[in-house]
Amino acid sequence: MTTESTMTQSPTRARPARSVLAGIAAVGALGAYVLVSSVGLGLWTSLGPGPGLFPFAMGAVLAAMSVLWLLQELKRPSTTGEGADGGLVLAVVVSLVLLAALLDLLGFQLSMFLFLMYHLKIRGKRGWLSALLTALAGSVGAFYAFNYGLNVALPVSSIPVLNLIGL
Repeated sequence: MTTESTMTQSPTRARPARSVLAGIAAVGALGAYVLVSSVGLGLWTSLGPGPGLFPFAMGAVLAAMSVLWLLQELKRPSTTGEGADGGLVLAVVVSLVLLAALLDLLGFQLSMFLFLMYHLKIRGKRGWLSALLTALAGSVGAFYAFNYGLNVALPVSSIPVLNLIGL
């Protein structure tokens, strides 16, 4: 028996897929960009937090998450999936484009309500009550939270009838 036959072969370690590494790099680059650009907005003012503080924090979270994701992938690479569902990707992209196009016409509340109902009821096959409550909270609730809680104006409808009833 030779020495070579008794030596154990170390199994080859799986490497992270290139697409995963590209995703990690994209998230990390986005985090770094947000971090750097938010400093120009001002992190702190004499009155308290400046306009760049929240983006700075989110950029730091993105950058940190990309580092953690990379470490996780190096330790145990994720399995390769079958790929993205083209129909789902197309539905999301088209619905986002429609949402952006309808915001000025229908306003935030109605546009977001329709967007959420489409994704919850039609795409997600949720029940009517669950979809309605979630869409109302996500559209009307977010509108009031931003407009009155944070004093950030979201678009209202440019159609006079809808504008009169507060949409």
